Amino acid sequence: MADLSTNLAGIRSPNPFWLASAPPTNSGYQVMRAFEAGWGGAVWKTLTDDPVVNVSSRFAGLRFRGQSMAGMNNIELISDRPLEDNLREIREVKRRFPDRAVIASLMIEPKRERWQEVVKRVQDAGVDGFELNFGCPHGMSERGMGSAVGQVPDLVRQNTEWVAEVAEVPVIVKLTPNITDVRHTARAAAQGGANAVSMINTINSLMGVDLDTWNPIPHVDGLGAHGGYCGPAVKPIALHMVADCARDPGVPLPISGIGGVATWQDAAEFLLMGASNVQVCTAVMYQGFRIIEDLVEGLNHYLDARGLASVEDLVGKSVHKYVDWNDLNLSYKVVANIDQDLCIHCNRCYIACEDAAHQCIHPAEDGSGGQQLVVDVNECVGCNLCHMVCPVEGCITMVEVDTGRPPETWRQWQSIHA
Repeated sequence: MADLSTNLAGIRSPNPFWLASAPPTNSGYQVMRAFEAGWGGAVWKTLTDDPVVNVSSRFAGLRFRGQSMAGMNNIELISDRPLEDNLREIREVKRRFPDRAVIASLMIEPKRERWQEVVKRVQDAGVDGFELNFGCPHGMSERGMGSAVGQVPDLVRQNTEWVAEVAEVPVIVKLTPNITDVRHTARAAAQGGANAVSMINTINSLMGVDLDTWNPIPHVDGLGAHGGYCGPAVKPIALHMVADCARDPGVPLPISGIGGVATWQDAAEFLLMGASNVQVCTAVMYQGFRIIEDLVEGLNHYLDARGLASVEDLVGKSVHKYVDWNDLNLSYKVVANIDQDLCIHCNRCYIACEDAAHQCIHPAEDGSGGQQLVVDVNECVGCNLCHMVCPVEGCITMVEVDTGRPPETWRQWQSIHA
């Protein structure tokens, strides 16, 4: 079996799967149950030094084609438990599971002395690292914390510096996606002395409106508020931001990938795009701690099948393939091919192409008095839409064709034709 152990900025864990700072890490009881199940690390639900009062209700799920957890919205705040209770439980967890990573997520009012006082208190509990929560989009941001800090690079740098001055363990900065370009705040974290960054936190959202009561979903006594969006639906956004930072020379930091990780395949994609480990939340809220068995087994088998000795052999291997649009080959072309033996004649590809793409799929005689759908390869632009809507696996494939042109990017085309 491959070696799944990881090292994120000096924080070691037996596998790359951590629990994200969220309801599943709200108590020592939960974290110890997770470690017993096999999780490699846990980021404790965000701690602070001020009293926090949560509301009821708090969560809402996005139902899409029968899947109630395609996405999730929450308006829950950070930990509402006393700081001393959390610190006592952190000590107990580290005593019982010394080989697992225990990270303290922190969110403090942006004042140097308050940050440093809390950092010292939490550090004494024996944590392996800190994660500075500069990402929560609701509740705390209205108080000048969370994404109110994470959206301003200068504040990210300044608050990180305050922590780095007294921290004796690695400092991870958790970034908000609610910003134009996450690289700016990632660079600021590096400038402030962060040892790693994690991304993404939740996305600003309103899950929906009840059409019977006209109340926002979820609602608190008939009123609603913006919340944080997470789950499988946010994975493409998170993957893009991880990749953007992984290829940015201004972010010379390891990355903990967060956002929609539910399977070992998701984790492998994040690792390939530059993450050194991944954090999981929504999938655990939906299926429980035991999903770690599938995550570990699946990743192990994948690495073995690829002939890779360790999970670190996977990290960043696809980053160089993620480029700007202007660097894509304009001479490359694929066209759709329909396997007539697999086709069930549902006409989905024809409707999609005719109404929403390039009108290159047409009915034609099949030679026995019936009809079949065929692709006009001269008109097909290789958009993939027919392949996406086809309900039969393998029926429509995208096949590369030789255009007879040498590779040429937009930058090269401009230099020749300008």
